[in-house]
Amino acid sequence: MHQATRPDPSPADLDAAAAPAAACTSAPAEGQSASDRAALAPSPFAALGLAPELAAALQELGYEEPTPIQRAAIPPLLAGRDLLGRAATGTGKTAAFALPLIQAADGTPPAPGRPRVLVLVPTRELAMQVAAAIHRYGRARAATVLPVYGGQSIWQQVRVLDRGVEAVVATPGRAADHLERGTLSLEDVRFVVLDEADEMLDMGFAEDIEAILARAPAARQTALFSATMAPRIRALAERHLRDPVRVEIERERAAPGEVPRVRQVAYVVQRAHKLAALGRVLDMETPNSAIVFCRTRLEVDDVTEAMNSRGYRAEALHGGLPQEQRDRVLARFRENRTDLLVATDVAARGLDIEHVSHVVNLDVPTEPESYVHRIGRTGRAGREGVAITFVEPRERRLLASIQDATRLKIRLETIPTAADLSNRRLDQTRASLAEALSAGGLDRYRAVLEGLSAEADVLDVAAAAVKLAHEALHPEGAEEPDIAPVVEPPPRARRGARDGARREPAPRPHEAPRGETAWTRLQVSAGRFQSIRPGDLVGAIAGETGLPSGVIGAIQIADRSSFVDVAVEHAGAISDALRRTKIRGRRVQVREVDLRR
Repeated sequence: MHQATRPDPSPADLDAAAAPAAACTSAPAEGQSASDRAALAPSPFAALGLAPELAAALQELGYEEPTPIQRAAIPPLLAGRDLLGRAATGTGKTAAFALPLIQAADGTPPAPGRPRVLVLVPTRELAMQVAAAIHRYGRARAATVLPVYGGQSIWQQVRVLDRGVEAVVATPGRAADHLERGTLSLEDVRFVVLDEADEMLDMGFAEDIEAILARAPAARQTALFSATMAPRIRALAERHLRDPVRVEIERERAAPGEVPRVRQVAYVVQRAHKLAALGRVLDMETPNSAIVFCRTRLEVDDVTEAMNSRGYRAEALHGGLPQEQRDRVLARFRENRTDLLVATDVAARGLDIEHVSHVVNLDVPTEPESYVHRIGRTGRAGREGVAITFVEPRERRLLASIQDATRLKIRLETIPTAADLSNRRLDQTRASLAEALSAGGLDRYRAVLEGLSAEADVLDVAAAAVKLAHEALHPEGAEEPDIAPVVEPPPRARRGARDGARREPAPRPHEAPRGETAWTRLQVSAGRFQSIRPGDLVGAIAGETGLPSGVIGAIQIADRSSFVDVAVEHAGAISDALRRTKIRGRRVQVREVDLRR
């Protein structure tokens, strides 16, 4: 299958996207077809019921064994059953639904604007990835696939749709747009896939999804995949799936004594020292490729500037950048030309890059699901990964709730000291010298050493050489700033007057002790019954005001309203911003709560 794989394809590219894949199939070995080879070397994929040419194509791509989600999902999908699957990002679910839909293609040309397969995904990035995967798996079948998303000329997409394509991989917003214009019809659709359904709902696509599914044939086959099975996902499945096969794939857990695939650590640090702590931890970890998650665009820009000044090749990714620039940033990150990708959650959704060695949360995610999604971007393809979270003292309970909800062990560690970093850099210099010794080719330098050894002690000469090598590898920059440790108050201070300690009077409402933030509480007229989540409120505040997350405190969700603690000095701006924007597609009322009552 052919498809447009470049970020912004031209009309000619889109024409190529609709060409039959059979024209590009790789040539088999002389005198032997792909299916012959598959028959000679039985594939575990063929045992699932896949056609020989598909099994052979997977072997050529280097796939040896099906993943758990593929073993569980492919047979029922091939049998025509609906499927409800819970599987995290990176478990191989794209192949789990792509292979059956490729096999179901009967080879007859699709009618203009009437695909037989519709795959809905949350982001442009994921649309391109899924379409590319279908293209790779289906080279032996003369079918076509087209990614459809915003940020690209709709008329270029119309041109290819009018020629007829077997499968459309679309974001809900752009699919709904095509349906309204009449440039896309679902009358011939036999197979619908909802991929990353929880992400689509989080991004506010619920109404678009309902409208799209209402226009698809009732007799279609439907597969829904989600990383979580929250009540709203189950409700969506109950409305649109018919007697589905249920598949739940647990995250892999390391056996006793084995090293976990993702090492998870957290550092407690004051907000004022967070950038310095990030730089120091990254210097200690020396990541090959890392994603740093921030809550706001302002934080993304600040972190990117700070890390570039520290010597990293860091690039920003957030919704405030033009789409072309975002595509270029992602391309450089994929090609390992960028060390750090500093991104907001929304901008990085759907990002699927295997070589990410570290994921960093500059703040504790507000939802356990968000934490799981983020750390799922490292430790891919059998590699080990590292997940690092920076925790402000007031966020400790939030971190504990994530551990309770996910049953993941996040180890608390102390911020490395300047001395720790200095020793780490010396270790790196030592390793570089050891590598140079093992590589050989040192004869031309011996004459220098022999000449100097007649004038000075040979160990002093070697130490001077090490000094020069160390300074070349680690040029002196700004002096490492002090990072004040977070000290837990002693039990005596917490017990107060009972142990003879002087008890400070409690601050009055809207006041705070010297040097601390003063808080007030806002009541928002939407709650659990409107599917409001803490992340919706944080996202609305951060996105509309650009304020740092430190001005947002505790969040409580009630049935019909929500309560948000905010810094007093920003309460007015936050109230105005919440009234201006829509949360989960609806306007809200906001009022300040009198904490003295």
